[in-house]
Amino acid sequence: MPLLAALLDPLLDRLLPSSCVLCGALGREPVCPACSRAHAGDAQARCPCCANPVGNQDGARRCGACVADPPAFDATVAACGYGAPVDRLVLQLKFGSRLALAPWMANRLRDAVLARSPDLRDLPDLLCPVPLGPRRLVERGYNQALEMARPLSAALGIPLAPRLLERRVETAAQSGVAPGERRRNVQGAFALADDPAMLQGQHVGVVDDVMTSGHTLDELAGVLKRAGAARVTNLVFARTPPHV
Repeated sequence: MPLLAALLDPLLDRLLPSSCVLCGALGREPVCPACSRAHAGDAQARCPCCANPVGNQDGARRCGACVADPPAFDATVAACGYGAPVDRLVLQLKFGSRLALAPWMANRLRDAVLARSPDLRDLPDLLCPVPLGPRRLVERGYNQALEMARPLSAALGIPLAPRLLERRVETAAQSGVAPGERRRNVQGAFALADDPAMLQGQHVGVVDDVMTSGHTLDELAGVLKRAGAARVTNLVFARTPPHV
C-alpha cells in the first residue's frame, strides 16, 4: 500500500490539483505553505487565559481583565489572530462548505498547542466541540467546530467526545449581537448531554473556530466545571481583537 500510494499520489495531484484559497498557487493543501507562514502564524504575546494580545513582557501572566473578572475557563490557545485574510478562511469554512479547510486549521491549532506544551504534560484529557443548535445544524449541514475537532483529536492523540455538550437554546449568532448583550445571549443555552461521570477531575479542551468576546466559551466552561471538570482549555483557530 505505501508503494501504491507513492505511485498514485503524483498522478492524483496532476489530475485533481488543489489551489491555495488565498493566492491560487497549486499544491496539496487548501492554503499553500507560503500563505500559511505569512498569515496563519502568531508571534503576538497573548494572555494565557483569554488569548487577548498583551505586551511582550506579560505573556506568562493573566491580563488585567482576567484578573478582575476571572472566566470559568482556565486557558486559551489560539493558532492566529482573526483579521484579513484569515477571516476569509473562517467564513469559507463556516458558511461556504469549504470543509477541506478544517483539517488545515486543526493542524495549525495542533502546532500552537504543542508549542505551548512541548512536553505534553498539560494537554487536555478529552476534546469536545462547541455545539450547534439543531436548526443551524440543519441549515449548514455540519458543525465546523466538530470538523476541526476530529483531525485535532487524531493529531494530538486525545479522545474526542463529540456529543458531550448540547445547545438547548437557539441563540442569535454572537457576531450579530451587541457586545454588551453577548453574555446574556448565551446564558443557559448549553447543557451536558453525556454521562457527567466521565468529566470528574478531567481537563477538557473545547474546540471552536473563532473566539470573539469569549462569553460562549465562558458559559460552556461553567457547564463543564459544574459537572465535575477540573480544568477547561479553549482551543480556537483564531482570536479576534478585543474591540470586536
